[in-house]
Amino acid sequence: MSFVSDIDAQTMMIDATIVRAHACASGYVKNGNEAQTLGRSKGGFTTKTHALVDGLGNPIKFILTGGHRNDITQAAELLKEQYDTIVLADKGYDSQELIDSLHNQGYSSVIPSRKSDKRPRETDKELYKERFLIEASFSN
Repeated sequence: MSFVSDIDAQTMMIDATIVRAHACASGYVKNGNEAQTLGRSKGGFTTKTHALVDGLGNPIKFILTGGHRNDITQAAELLKEQYDTIVLADKGYDSQELIDSLHNQGYSSVIPSRKSDKRPRETDKELYKERFLIEASFSN
């Protein structure tokens, strides 16, 4: 864990990744896995790790859910108690409702539009490149 003085709170990044779990190893119980953060998805039983990291790649907060949960469902909880920051996220967080909510709370956001978006918004591509830090935090 990092010390408060080592945190870059100006930029925060959110993302999620899937962790696969074997049904036998997880103690699978039909209809009783939500409490164990297990969810059925295409590849079998999975848990999803939702993370918030700062601009230096330091982990700030983690939330575990079933793997079938959408990334965007945990965005508000991850960003709770973060103030005056720029939020970087991938296209999985592209929702006008989320972006409006972030802006109403004083956040700036760098979230690219999906390809299917009829009116794509401009994205700071140089700042967006910093997202590699959250991807790297999942691989460590």
